[in-house]
Amino acid sequence: MMKRLTLVGVGVVIGAVAVATLDGARWMPSGVAEAASSDTYRQLNLFGDVFERVRNDYVEQPEDEKLIETAINGMLQSLDPHSSYMPPKDFRDMQVQTRGEFGGLGIEVTMEDEVVKVVTPIDDTPAAAAGILAGDYIIQLDGEPVKGLTLSEAVERMRGPVNTDITVTVVRDGVDEPFDIDITREIIKIQSVKWRPEEDVGYIRITQFNERTFDGLKEAIDELEADIPEDRLKGFVVDMRNNPGGLLDQAIAVSDAFLERGEIVSTRGREDNETQRFNARSGDLVDGKPIIVLVNGGSASASEIVAGALQDHRRATVLGTRSFGKGSVQTIIPLGSNGALRLTTARYYTPSGTSIQAKGIEPDIEVEQELPDELAGKVKARGESSLRGHLEASDGEEESGSFAYVPAETEDDQQLQSALSLLRGIQVNSAFPPDPESVIPN
Repeated sequence: MMKRLTLVGVGVVIGAVAVATLDGARWMPSGVAEAASSDTYRQLNLFGDVFERVRNDYVEQPEDEKLIETAINGMLQSLDPHSSYMPPKDFRDMQVQTRGEFGGLGIEVTMEDEVVKVVTPIDDTPAAAAGILAGDYIIQLDGEPVKGLTLSEAVERMRGPVNTDITVTVVRDGVDEPFDIDITREIIKIQSVKWRPEEDVGYIRITQFNERTFDGLKEAIDELEADIPEDRLKGFVVDMRNNPGGLLDQAIAVSDAFLERGEIVSTRGREDNETQRFNARSGDLVDGKPIIVLVNGGSASASEIVAGALQDHRRATVLGTRSFGKGSVQTIIPLGSNGALRLTTARYYTPSGTSIQAKGIEPDIEVEQELPDELAGKVKARGESSLRGHLEASDGEEESGSFAYVPAETEDDQQLQSALSLLRGIQVNSAFPPDPESVIPN
């Protein structure tokens, strides 16, 4: 029998794959696939013939294992950008790294046009400190071209012992020539939830969804409510900008923390009997206080589940720009000693029955973040629809996503300042969310 783990997440994190179980372990008996047709068997015989020809006649002796792994990767990469093969080491790393601690550079990546594309640098990691930006293309690693490598191979080369250096050669939109960035590998400890009082508002930033996220959220709420007197606390800003996703069960738990009842998310596979629905349990950790959720073009997958659930239930106002639009679910299928298969098996839907695949979450209040002069014209809008081979939207037109820039200084952060102004303009006991057109700050 074969254990299936159903997951969500975008790309691959250097040193980690931020995904884990959906609802505990489930078992899928082997042999449940539909019987292959005679044509399929003929094609498999063709593959075997080609494999033997390459093994016997290629000018140099190839490695059998390498040939088979490359063939598997080619098959999976033809499906969608989020399906892939994980060799045994990568699979073991994933199992360990979902705890929120891993070794590496601290960037989440995917493969596009045969080079590594940065989905997002993770806060407070060597990559972020070195100046890696979302949307950068990594074309060389220590002077060796990335072209020709699989994503797993490129990730493996970026990993290495702690305190060793790697030079990545980057192509950035708006910069004429490729340039080098030196990064020192470190143990990456991800604090997925950070918080601080903003005078009379509680600010909570969720950077990704790992095993520690819900516990971190509870700690954040407890400390903020202790720091800000109840009669002064206007509400909370939950910042999920540039959050690439992670554990689906944690996204459900975070959504549940603010909801008293109702559906949080549903997943729908190819067959009708594969639909699953996840509902909130009674209890709101902030007792109905107003919530603003911040999203942008770097908010993907699990973070879109939270934003969509709170938006559909009118529990929060979503502010910022259109999110990334990854509305698919991946299942990790262990392959014994041969690693694991990461396969897209379902789409997920918000409580209103909306698929955000290749469309994203549209904010209730759109507030664009002004780019500094040095980045103007050098970054592109980000979205699932821009990925080659992405699953098409199930209904409606696809959208292109939005920018993913977030300034380091709070006073320069127009989206955060708008959220704070919005909350401070509302009485704590008033209906929420209000009509966005009547309260959007100038």
